[in-house]
Amino acid sequence: MNSKINKRVLEEAQYMLKTKDTIRAISKKFSVSKSTVHKDLQERLPEINSKLYREVADILQYHMNIRHIRGGESTKRKYEKCDTKQV
Repeated sequence: MNSKINKRVLEEAQYMLKTKDTIRAISKKFSVSKSTVHKDLQERLPEINSKLYREVADILQYHMNIRHIRGGESTKRKYEKCDTKQV
């Protein structure tokens, strides 16, 4: 694997451990697509550093477990914003 890719994968993983950010936030930070971040953390990271992967996988699983809550909160804010404009 390319050393540039390895470096990016490790930086993304360290950043996720430090900030607990979502894949979307990490993709913006590193200026790559969400698909690239996902592939980096799910497929490439285990080959590079399995211990780091297990730590990152826990955070990814947490985000998967609460995504329905975040979506509901986002929708609620959207409609509250619309209601205040109509009044």
